[in-house]
Amino acid sequence: MTAVPVVIGRRPASGAGGDTARTVTDPSVRGLVDTHGRVHRDLRISLTDRCSLRCTYCMPEQGNEWLARTSILSTDEIVEVARVAASLGIRTFRLTGGEPLLRPDIVDVVRRIALIEGDDGPVEVAMTTNGISLAQKLPALIDAGLTRLNISIDTIDRQKFADLTRRDRLDDVFEGIAAAAASALRPLKLNAVAMRGVNDDELADLVAFAMEAGAQLRFIEQMPLDAGHTWDRETMVTREEILAALEERWTLEPVPGRGGAPAEKWRIDGGPHEVGVIASVTAPFCGACDRLRLTADGQLRNCLFSNDEYDLTGLLRGEASVPGQRDDAIADLLRSCILGKLPGHAIDDPSFLQPARGMNAIGG
Repeated sequence: MTAVPVVIGRRPASGAGGDTARTVTDPSVRGLVDTHGRVHRDLRISLTDRCSLRCTYCMPEQGNEWLARTSILSTDEIVEVARVAASLGIRTFRLTGGEPLLRPDIVDVVRRIALIEGDDGPVEVAMTTNGISLAQKLPALIDAGLTRLNISIDTIDRQKFADLTRRDRLDDVFEGIAAAAASALRPLKLNAVAMRGVNDDELADLVAFAMEAGAQLRFIEQMPLDAGHTWDRETMVTREEILAALEERWTLEPVPGRGGAPAEKWRIDGGPHEVGVIASVTAPFCGACDRLRLTADGQLRNCLFSNDEYDLTGLLRGEASVPGQRDDAIADLLRSCILGKLPGHAIDDPSFLQPARGMNAIGG
């Protein structure tokens, strides 16, 4: 298969000479660097669009149109993409969904990715989960090579949890968090979407719960990624409101050295505990973004809010593809995806269009 040349770097001005523009087939081009100089080291891989919960801000309770099972990437296909991505500088693979623990071969997926080595040694395998069934599967996941874990929990109130997720599974989440807290996985992070009129009265209680578990609570501003397209800025609790609520109980000190991390962090009462805020809407961190995403059905996305996708399934399943040549084609498509990345998500721009896919179908 012949690689399609894609310009990398700044294009010369019309009529200008020079060799500023290079193609992805140029062997001197290394890594996944976009036209804004951002080096990409993190690939988020969605393993399924299905979930054991029905959170109101994510998907409807009924009538969801799931991806066809035949369209879901196999473990062999996921590992092939991950191996090529690692050769291009991807260091961290975060497994997401939907709910990744619903994938029957989840332990095998973790084990096979964890065996991949890049130029800097073995890659890191992380996971974001709602915690349901985590207690039962965590020992095998750790043995397979899982190194980091984020668990989503938006409320510690039983009735609120049932209303928000439309499922009475809070005890299962608590059990998963307890298992993770008892493990050696650190840092352990708990994610909570802050919502007005839902959990904005228990933000400090969520932080206290995380501290007791030896975890770091990370609040997330609610984003326009619900499948029903009902997002309303007025219901979003902002970064400033979150911090103000926490400062009623504690003294917060900014933690320097954020780098490309999505969360700003604050030290609580001098430490050692910390709290984070991912303010994608009011304080976007696009300028340091080093992530791209692979959906469960094989679509590459260079931004969570993008409406453009780059299809890998045609390369992975094409009858004419030869494994060696296919690696080159996958690498070229990864580079093309990165080169198409915009400076930012433009949520505040009047022309912004919410992605057609919901968060469960994109992958967190």
